[in-house]
Amino acid sequence: MTSEISIQGREATAAAIARVLAGESQLFHELIRPVERAVFVLLYTLLRNETDAEDVAQETFIKIYRNLHSFRGESKFSTWVLSIARNEGLAWLRKRASRPEEPLEPVLEDSSGDFTPALLTDWREVPPEALERKELRDCLCRAILHLPPIYREVVQLRDIDELDVQETANVLGITAGSVKVRLHRARTMLQKELVPLLKAFAPVAKRKWFGRRV
Repeated sequence: MTSEISIQGREATAAAIARVLAGESQLFHELIRPVERAVFVLLYTLLRNETDAEDVAQETFIKIYRNLHSFRGESKFSTWVLSIARNEGLAWLRKRASRPEEPLEPVLEDSSGDFTPALLTDWREVPPEALERKELRDCLCRAILHLPPIYREVVQLRDIDELDVQETANVLGITAGSVKVRLHRARTMLQKELVPLLKAFAPVAKRKWFGRRV
């Protein structure tokens, strides 16, 4: 059923693109509407500035419109769009020289990315009742924004936008193994910052998600 839905979605996207290319330009907004928020959030994660993210998002959509004919359907439309958005964001950073690009970490064995920290297997497993606390939600947002850009990006794409490993690799222009490595390191960094906070917020009886008794 899932694959059937996916196929139907791709067929609908292909049909919409064909109509836009045939002259129905008013359909372009409907085509990109499902990815607008993901584009903005990715750019905000990269640029750390709301105004810059909005400006680059607009440039991204203009570039997508002008290059729509080059989309071949070899990947998801959303993956293609996010790849363009990231490239536009990086170009903006280089143009403004706001900060030097960070060197990529060496690619380790793919299996090294399969391990996640023992105390907090996945930050998304934080109990809903804990995340209802505004202070904790704010702490989580700050913790993600404090990550170095290359780790912030992978958390955004994998854990928030819920792209799979290969889709994330396609957007970032790296290997699937590097995605796993970066995600592991990002979750380790988040663990160090979030676990003490979660212990403070959570009742003793509900601390099972830490992976050990406290």
